[in-house]
Amino acid sequence: MNGSVRVGHVVGVPLRMHWSVPLLVGLFAYGLGRQGLPVWTPGRSDAVYAVAGVAGAALLMGSLLLHETAHAATARRKQISVQDVTLWALGGTTRMGRPQTAAAAFAVAVSGPLISLVIGGVALGAGIGLHELSGWAVPSVVLAWLGWANLFLGVFNLLPAVPLDGGRVVQAVLWWRTGDRDRADLAASRGGQIMGMLLVAAGWISVLRGAPGGLWIVFIGLFVMIVAGAERRRAALHTALRGIPVSDAMSSPVVSGADWLTVQRFIDEVAVHSRHSALPLLDFDGRPSGLVQIRRLATVPGPGRETVRVREVAMPLSQCAVAAPDELLSEALDRVSLRTGARILVVDAGHLVGIVTGKDIARLMRRNTLSGKQSG
Repeated sequence: MNGSVRVGHVVGVPLRMHWSVPLLVGLFAYGLGRQGLPVWTPGRSDAVYAVAGVAGAALLMGSLLLHETAHAATARRKQISVQDVTLWALGGTTRMGRPQTAAAAFAVAVSGPLISLVIGGVALGAGIGLHELSGWAVPSVVLAWLGWANLFLGVFNLLPAVPLDGGRVVQAVLWWRTGDRDRADLAASRGGQIMGMLLVAAGWISVLRGAPGGLWIVFIGLFVMIVAGAERRRAALHTALRGIPVSDAMSSPVVSGADWLTVQRFIDEVAVHSRHSALPLLDFDGRPSGLVQIRRLATVPGPGRETVRVREVAMPLSQCAVAAPDELLSEALDRVSLRTGARILVVDAGHLVGIVTGKDIARLMRRNTLSGKQSG
């Protein structure tokens, strides 16, 4: 996700934090310390409320992290590749490959809400117990607040709307019932768009009735609509490309360059003669080693272009989307991400034999559409 930085690892997966997380912690801390606690436990000092507010907000972010960690850990147990976990303003996202079975998809989807519900129950129970046994009002209220927040998070995430976990559950169940993953994805994404519109409408009604918090619901609804729409388009694309091998879409031969060249030599000998925005790189043995974006070359300072090797500013092969010529194109597309861009390097026996870009797929779709009309 743009605007996020790596801050560590969880269950062997890179953990990233978006710039909006500190803002979210501040909002939660302010709401709890300046608005909630003074009403629920009056008579304490401002310092006590401030410390308790920050502690509650930090605990909530920790529970959000556990929610996403549950998704990542379950996915890895089900042999699903996980790219990273990112915390941001709406909680978190776990980027992973597509599950190969409906059962695996269901397990990954429910793991997060289950953890949130368990944390919510434990925190709420601990808050009530602490108040009954010790009378410590402020810690008890913070724990109760944390419990209710996690119970709400768990229930809200189970709404049947992609990309919420409940939408993933619907996808898994439809996949299991129909045996058709793409059809299940399409139906669930449509449901997500409808749910998103309902959330936007509910949010605006709240705002018109004088509740500014409704803007947050509007924002969530718009996010759900946008992501569900993107997934609907992806599901339609998967259906259209069903059964088509990568070799049918790839362009060959491929314009490439040597990864040991300096940035300046690569620009002079390769980049200026190419019309592409990204070029594959080959090592000394002629095997693919990565992909370099032309705009990345432009970021290298002038003097450094004579000494920096182009592979030093390129995306290594391990982070690129790679497929074999006889592999299904729909499966290869699952490896495409924002980081790789809409590009798939086609490798056969360790050698680069082609590349698939967004233009190649669009051309294939047009060709198939024409063929369909002609055959009808």
